[in-house]
Amino acid sequence: MKKTFTLFCFLFAATSVIKAQSAAKTVFFELGGPGLASINYDMRLNKKEDGLGFRVGVGGFSIDDASIVFIPLGLNYLLGKDGKNYFELGGGITAVAGNDGSSDGTFSGSFGHLNFGYRLQPSNGGFLFRAGIVPLFSKDGFVPYYAGISFGYKF
Repeated sequence: MKKTFTLFCFLFAATSVIKAQSAAKTVFFELGGPGLASINYDMRLNKKEDGLGFRVGVGGFSIDDASIVFIPLGLNYLLGKDGKNYFELGGGITAVAGNDGSSDGTFSGSFGHLNFGYRLQPSNGGFLFRAGIVPLFSKDGFVPYYAGISFGYKF
């Protein structure tokens, strides 16, 4: 019993140290933004709450026989001093694939995106909120006033 208790205490302490030293990770649902309606994973590239990070997601929709899939990929940088409120800067590319419902109506492409926004991300984990302006650009044009809002969990 004493060995089990000691092992449990050691594992608890080791887990606490590992959690404190791991990079911040989040999972969130985004409405708007580069994935239209997407589920995303975001992680810092260092062992801090702010700084450089990346995101990857998958989203899309289907109406009748037509469907489209978005895969947003990007880098972002979080700036903040209080460990909870951040200004987020980012950019990336979104791959697009789908069909228009006809027998040979498949298509694919991509567009670039930028991100300027606010992120509420508690340092101890919990509810995540993001909102921002997300300009989109491609060979077909530029949409400067597109936006996105996200809700998720930071662990």
